[in-house]
Parts: sequence; C-alpha cells; structure tokens
Amino acid sequence: MPTNLAIDDALITEAVAIGGHTTKKAAVTIALKEYIERHKQQKIIELFGTIDYSKDYNYKKSRMRKKKKT
Repeated sequence: MPTNLAIDDALITEAVAIGGHTTKKAAVTIALKEYIERHKQQKIIELFGTIDYSKDYNYKKSRMRKKKKT
C-alpha cells in the first residue's frame, strides 16, 4: 500500500547509513518492525509479577522422555 510520509531527511539519512540499507524504504521497514517488536516486549515485561506459578513445578521432569517398553 503506497503511503506518503513527511520524514525528517536527517533522520532517514542517518537510519539508512547506520543500518547499511540501500533504500529509504528498507530503513523504514526495518525501523517499523523493530518498533513493533519493542512494544510487544514491553507488554510482556508488564506481565512480570502478575502470573501465579507453582513453586513445586519441575520443568525438567516434564521434559523427560518416557522409556519405551520392549
């Protein structure tokens, strides 16, 4: 979807240079992906301390493979 944006030339030039991108579009696309990922990570961080868990839970035990009867 074509979109016209007024982006600060200095910012886009620096983003292209720092990222080693060959086009402005590539720099903006990567920047948007990183922005989205960062905000998703922030949402996960907000969950810290809000999820109850059992202190007796043994994750290693649940990973153990069951032995096959021969």
